[in-house]
Amino acid sequence: MATEQHSASNGSVKHRHRQEGPQRHIVVFVFSVVLTLIAFAAVAAGGVNATFAVVLLLVMAVLQVFLQMGFWMHLKDKGHLLPIIFMLGGFFIAGTSIVMALYWVWWD
Repeated sequence: MATEQHSASNGSVKHRHRQEGPQRHIVVFVFSVVLTLIAFAAVAAGGVNATFAVVLLLVMAVLQVFLQMGFWMHLKDKGHLLPIIFMLGGFFIAGTSIVMALYWVWWD
């Protein structure tokens, strides 16, 4: 993100961040809609291999998560490291819990 510099009357330099316009949000929204349409088309097209459809849906879901986190929740911006660390910790704990629950259910 570009910054603009403005001189104050006392000679110091103030940094001001340029506001992010709606163009990037519109592009991300259209990309999210396209990903959703691809996922619906893969499921609706009956002749697609089930394994391929599941993998495609998982890839589309991961892309959607990154787009939504980065652009709609503004985690791509500076100063959002702590929320990212807490979310990664939550994903790790949730993933570990799911793997362990599956292991306990199917352990012989």
